[in-house]
Amino acid sequence: MTFNAELIIFVLYLCFMLGIGIYFFVRSRSGGEKEYFLGGRNMGPWVSALSAGASDMSAWVLMGLPASIYAFGLGQAWIAIGLGIGYALSWLIEAPRLRRYSIAANDSITIPQYLTNRFMTSNRALQIISAVIFLVAYTIYAASSIKACGTLFNTVIGLDATVCMYIAAAIIISYTFLGGFSAVCWTDFFQGLLMLGALLIAPIFALALISGGEGAGSLTALPEGYWNLFSNWKDILSGLGWGLGYFGMPHIIIRFMSLRSDKDLKKSAKIGITWTVLILIFSVAAGVIGHLFLGEIADSSVVFITMVRKIFPAIISGLLLSAILAAAMSTADSQLLASASAFASDVYKPVIRKNKANEKEMLWAGRFVVLAIAIIAVLIASNPNSGTIMGLVENAWGVFGAAFGPTIMLSLFWRRFNFAGAIAGIITGAAVDILWLAFLSGFGLYEIIPGCILGTVAAVVVTLMTKAPAKEVTEVFDKVAAGEIE
Repeated sequence: MTFNAELIIFVLYLCFMLGIGIYFFVRSRSGGEKEYFLGGRNMGPWVSALSAGASDMSAWVLMGLPASIYAFGLGQAWIAIGLGIGYALSWLIEAPRLRRYSIAANDSITIPQYLTNRFMTSNRALQIISAVIFLVAYTIYAASSIKACGTLFNTVIGLDATVCMYIAAAIIISYTFLGGFSAVCWTDFFQGLLMLGALLIAPIFALALISGGEGAGSLTALPEGYWNLFSNWKDILSGLGWGLGYFGMPHIIIRFMSLRSDKDLKKSAKIGITWTVLILIFSVAAGVIGHLFLGEIADSSVVFITMVRKIFPAIISGLLLSAILAAAMSTADSQLLASASAFASDVYKPVIRKNKANEKEMLWAGRFVVLAIAIIAVLIASNPNSGTIMGLVENAWGVFGAAFGPTIMLSLFWRRFNFAGAIAGIITGAAVDILWLAFLSGFGLYEIIPGCILGTVAAVVVTLMTKAPAKEVTEVFDKVAAGEIE
C-alpha cells in the first residue's frame, strides 16, 4: 500500500508539472526569444521570489545539507549561514541595479548579453567565454539534481536509480522545452511552496515525537563535539564563502532581470529572503532532529526521506517526499534554460548564424541545447564515480561564483570598469577555482574564496592598465546610478 500510494502521488505531481509546461507552450506560441527566455519581463513579485529561491535550493537542501549536519554536526551550519547572508545581500544590493542596467544595456535577456552590452562592444569574446562556462558548469549542476531524483525513487520505490534518472530528466526536459521561462518560473513557484511545507512539517513532527519519548537516538548518543558551531575556522570561512556564489549565479539573478518594476522587486526581496531563511533554518533542523529521531543510519543522504516515511502515512509521505522532486526539478529546469539562452542568444545567433537566425530558429536552437545538456547530465549522474549530490553542487556553485560574481558586481557599481577587465575577471575567477579544486582541495578551504579574490584582483588590475570606457558607456552608467532607468 505504501509503495502504491507514494508512487501515485509522485506520478500525479509529475503530470502537474508537465501540464504547466504544456499550458505555457500553448499560451506563448506567438511569443519570441524574449518571451521564451525571460518571460517578457512580466513576472510578478511572488512568482519571481519563490522561483529565484526554488531554482537555488536544489535537492541538496533536503538531502545534501541535512546529511552533512547529521553526519558531522552543527559546524556544517555555516553553509546555511553563508547562504542566508549572501542571498539577502544579492536581493538588496545587486537586484535593483541589475534589473535597471539590463534594460539600459539594450534590453539584455541573458547575463553574457548584459555584460557585452554594458560595454557597448561588438566583440563577442565575453559572450562566448561565458556561454562555455555556462554549458560546462550547468551540466555538472543539473547532474546533481537528476542524481537526487534517482536516489529518491530508488530509496522509496525500489526502482533502478539510473532508470529513474532518465524518467525525471524526461519530465524536466518536457516542460522546459515546451514552456520556457514562464513555465520554469511557475513550476518553481509551486515547488517552492511544497519545499517549504515539507521542511516545516517533518522536523516539527519528529521533534514532537522525541519530546513524547519516541525516537531511536538521544542527546548522549551524539558524537563528541556535535553541537560545536566554532570547531574549525576553515569550515566557518568556507561556509560563509558559499554566500559569494549568489552574486554570480546566472539562473538566480536572471530572475532579478525579469521583474516588472522596482516596486515588485522590493516586494519580491522580502518574500524571497524570508522564504530562503526559513528553508535554511529547517534544513539544518532536519539534520539535527533526524539524528536524534533516527539514531545511526547507514546512508546519511536519506535522513530526510527516512524520517518522513517513519512518521507519516503513505499518502502524506508521498506528498512531502515530492518536495525532493520539487527541489531537484526546480533547479535543473532553471539551469537548462539558462544554458539554452546563453547558447542560443550569445553563440548561435551572433557567431554561428551571424545574426541571420529568426526568432523561431532561435527558440528551437535553445530547445535542442536543453535536450543535449540534459542527456549529458544524466550520463554524469548515472556514473557511480560522479560524487555526492552535495559535491556536484559545490563544484558548479564555486565556478559560477568565482567567474561571474566579481565581474557582475564591478560592472554594476564601478564606473571605470571596462571590457578587458570583465574578461580578465571571468577567466581568472574560473581558472583559479578549478585549479584550487584540482590541486589544493586538501587544504580544506572552499575554492570559491580564492577564486573570487583573485578574480576581483585581475579585473581591477587589467581595467586600470587598459583604456577607460568610452563616454557613451559612462553616460549610461550615470543614468542607471541616478535611477533614471525604471
